[in-house]
Amino acid sequence: MLTETEIKRKGFEALFDALGDLGVEKFISLLMRDPFDYTKWNQDLWPEKSIEQISKEAMEYHSNIEKK
Repeated sequence: MLTETEIKRKGFEALFDALGDLGVEKFISLLMRDPFDYTKWNQDLWPEKSIEQISKEAMEYHSNIEKK
């Protein structure tokens, strides 16, 4: 299991890889500025997918990352 520090580091690495420096700053400022309900956002994110499908895809993604 990852520590909180490792989770934060990996999260920021993923954000920087996906968005770049300026994108990460904007993303963080948006989260801090706007009220944000993670549970509601998560429920609306992939309405066409079941939790089982999302979990399966996440596990496959994680397996692929570990192989690199």
